[in-house]
Parts: sequence; structure tokens; C-alpha cells
Amino acid sequence: MPDMPLPDGVTLESGEDPQEVAEALAADVAGFLVQRLERADRASLVVSGGSTPLPFFRALSQVDLDWSRVDVLLADERWVPEGDPASNTTLVRENLLQNKAADANFLSLKQVGATPEEGLPRVRSALAGLKLPLDVLILGMGNDGHTASLFPDAPELPEAMDLESRDLVLAMNPPSQAQQRITLTRPVLAGARYTALHLKGNDKLDTLAAAMARPEAIMAMPVRAFLKPGLKVFWSPR
Repeated sequence: MPDMPLPDGVTLESGEDPQEVAEALAADVAGFLVQRLERADRASLVVSGGSTPLPFFRALSQVDLDWSRVDVLLADERWVPEGDPASNTTLVRENLLQNKAADANFLSLKQVGATPEEGLPRVRSALAGLKLPLDVLILGMGNDGHTASLFPDAPELPEAMDLESRDLVLAMNPPSQAQQRITLTRPVLAGARYTALHLKGNDKLDTLAAAMARPEAIMAMPVRAFLKPGLKVFWSPR
């Protein structure tokens, strides 16, 4: 297990095998969802894209719970068509919304529109039935300290990070990225009842350490906004 100081209330679960870490995360998430469904009509599950969560998606898809009462959505998405290699919507459909999780209700952030700005009204309409606060949020993190599509170089970042904002989603246009993006905003993400940060690689551990060492650097490393009591970090070196 990595020997690194953590902020108060933040826990780290690590292992050499990424599959074991993914299965541990899936079991933890499933347990939380079961508890929520005992108390509420529906539960929400917000996930992130990329290659790191694939074994987590596949493990969670095999879990027994009332998936028909679970609303699944992405924390953010690239503004590309479904089927595009960069589409996280496709990734979720092919890896998470399978097996026992096939009955989950998927709320897509990618709607009709040439740009995310043009599609925003349709995205807001698609999310109109989503109840806040979110129940479960699984975040990733880039080596620049971004999470979701809260990129340090995005001109929309101040608005997306504003805790007083009432926007559920915003278009993001970071110059460092090849595609336009859409993301849930910080106040929506920060309100989740359960939040986990799923990481892989020593470089991500170095980035996490840098973010923890700079509590004032929320705009330079937006993931810093989520390093707070209750956060669970799941990490493997490969």
C-alpha cells in the first residue's frame, strides 16, 4: 500500500492487481446502492469514462440489485457521436449496461446538436427527472489534475466550479483537448452521497499527492475540490 498522507476523512484502498481493486470498488458501490434502494424509489450512479473503469464496469454489471430503479449517467462526455472511438457513452453501453445491469435507465449527456452549446437544452431535458443529490459518483483524474471535464485550461471552468451555480451541466472547450465536452458542474458532483476516485498508475498517485499538497489550488487542479472527508480512493499501480 502506498505510504502517503491523506486529508482527514479520505481513505485509500490499494492493491497490486487492478482487477481486485475494481472488484472491491464494485462491491462497495453495490452495497451502497442496495442501501439507497431500501430507502428510496430510485438511486443514481454517475461514472467516468476512459480505460481505467472498464474492469469496474464489468464487475458491477454482474451484481444482483434492482437495476430497473437505477439511473446511470456519465460525469462528463466528449461531444462525439455514439460509436465514435472517443465516445464514453458507447463505452458505458458496451461494458456497464450489460448482464444484470442491462435494465438500468441510462441518461445520455450526448444529445442532438452540432456543438455542446447547441445540445445543452436537450441534455437538460434528458436529465430533468434526475433527483439530487446524486447517490454514487465515481471520478477519474488526469495528470493535469482535471476530473470530469473540469479542465484547468477551459475558459468555462470558473462557471463550472462556482458552488453557487444552478447549472446542472455546462459545455466545456479546453484548448488542450481534441474534442468539445459537456460536464456535470462542481456543485452537482460535490453533493454526491458517495464519492470514489478510481486511479491506476504511479503517475496518478504523484498527481494526487500534488493536489493534496496544494489546498488553495482548486482552479489549477480541479480534483482538489473533491479531496474531502468521505472520499474513497481506489488505486492500483498498473
